[in-house]
Amino acid sequence: MTSAIVLGTRPEIIKMAPLLFALESEGERAILIHSGQHYDDALSESFIRDLGVRTPDHYLKVGSGSQAFQTAECMFRLEKVLIDSKPDCVLVQGDTNTVLSGALTAAKMGIKVGHVEAGLRSNDRRMPEEYNRRIADHISHLLFAPTPSSARILESEKVWGSIHMTGNTVIDACETYVRVAADKSGVMDSVPFDDFILVTAHRAENVDDPVVLGGLVDALVAAPLPAVYPVHPRTEKMLRQFGLYEKLAGSDNVCLLPPAGYFDFLVLMKRCRFILTDSGGIQEEATSPSIRKRVLVFRRSTERPEAVDSGYATVVGTAPEAVALAIAEEAKVHSTPETPSPYGDGHAGRNIARIVLGAEP
Repeated sequence: MTSAIVLGTRPEIIKMAPLLFALESEGERAILIHSGQHYDDALSESFIRDLGVRTPDHYLKVGSGSQAFQTAECMFRLEKVLIDSKPDCVLVQGDTNTVLSGALTAAKMGIKVGHVEAGLRSNDRRMPEEYNRRIADHISHLLFAPTPSSARILESEKVWGSIHMTGNTVIDACETYVRVAADKSGVMDSVPFDDFILVTAHRAENVDDPVVLGGLVDALVAAPLPAVYPVHPRTEKMLRQFGLYEKLAGSDNVCLLPPAGYFDFLVLMKRCRFILTDSGGIQEEATSPSIRKRVLVFRRSTERPEAVDSGYATVVGTAPEAVALAIAEEAKVHSTPETPSPYGDGHAGRNIARIVLGAEP
């Protein structure tokens, strides 16, 4: 049995690392293929170094481009690698263009596909990720659902592949690395606040809209708690394009940071009061037993309803007034969710590896 792990973004590196380590602990050296969808060191290479992931066997160097270009270029370059390496199974994670490219290329070549984090749905047609995850689910042979809810979605859609409820590997990663992050990270030396909101925003439907992005800037500048904001390169570009960057950078209420490495981000999550984000993965990470923070979801919908149902997350939308009100209300309390993480016990990587290798039904 030979598996190929195809990844290309920061979240995929974090979430596939536990699976890679689990496969190797079972004696399998998986082929590691990096698409290059995230090619900035701060969004890719630093995470590989921090997590102790070995150097990928293949770099496709796809880089940036339109949704169609990125997907097509990745498929074209990946096909050559798969022809040469002849894996029995291609493993992808999540909902990025890399996931769609990896799943489609493998399926068209007659190679089994395993989709890690299958069954998530936002039902938001504005999101390219929604199309990616749906297509990947319906052409995969092995579907690794992180929660009972995601497994039920797959069952209701009558997917062709076999469904396995495994937990989410992001909890594996958090619980493994949060113990060492505090010793290795110096990020708090750059933060002038003891009590703060941690902010991230990068999704196109948010940062490409000047009204939505401008509303976020206004809300952070006027927030009753200071904000720490590691700025994604795409977001910085749009902030400058819309003439919003100087207002944010010049505010005494906001600390702008470059994109944070994994250890730095774990420390920021651990130290903040609460989180405002449009990231899906952060909604999961915040539920980790070692983090346990409330999350305001800066979106109209979420494909992580378990985080909402368990009391960790609240979808606040993107309307400027609603975001500002949600921040003000959350700042009044020091609430820590008491329910266990809905995303498993930190053994998802081992569970998936055993299924891939045929050790579990």
